[in-house]
Amino acid sequence: MRALLMILLLLPAIAGAADLRDVTVDRIDGQYVMRSEVWFDVGIEQIYGVFLDWDLSTKFSSVVVESRDVEPGEDGRPRFYNRNQACILFFCKSFERFGYVSYEPLKYIEATADPEKSDFHISDERWEFREEDDGTVVVYDLRFKPKFFIPPLIGPAVMKHKLKQGSVDALDRIEDVAQQWTPDGE
Repeated sequence: MRALLMILLLLPAIAGAADLRDVTVDRIDGQYVMRSEVWFDVGIEQIYGVFLDWDLSTKFSSVVVESRDVEPGEDGRPRFYNRNQACILFFCKSFERFGYVSYEPLKYIEATADPEKSDFHISDERWEFREEDDGTVVVYDLRFKPKFFIPPLIGPAVMKHKLKQGSVDALDRIEDVAQQWTPDGE
């Protein structure tokens, strides 16, 4: 699922230039809600290009098993697909998301899962981009409600912990991919 991927991408790194400024994760009415703000030591064109290219997701997340851009729908809207695998304690789950993307170049990207083709009742994400101090700030908002079972007594606490701490060096990996990214994909 792209939502979990992006959560893991925007988590704190121990070393490197990327700077996690803020991250909050809550569970409200059965939905997980996350907001983060990260400064990357990379130009806006590069970091935006990396986030818009779903094919690159497997390069910076250990959770993503498969991710790709999908041919636009009949209405011309861009689409995406991804499949992730994650474990919480002894509970492992593979889950898929298929949905639509909307964006304004160098401003924002929004991804909305189609609940009929995804393992989520709701999965909405938004990344906002702005230049700052020769780098780029990415503000990420996520709201999702899975169709799969999460144990009620320990599940929410463990899920929140995983969302915050699941990938120690993901920020640096994103930054590394973005520093090598070119508009023509080479």
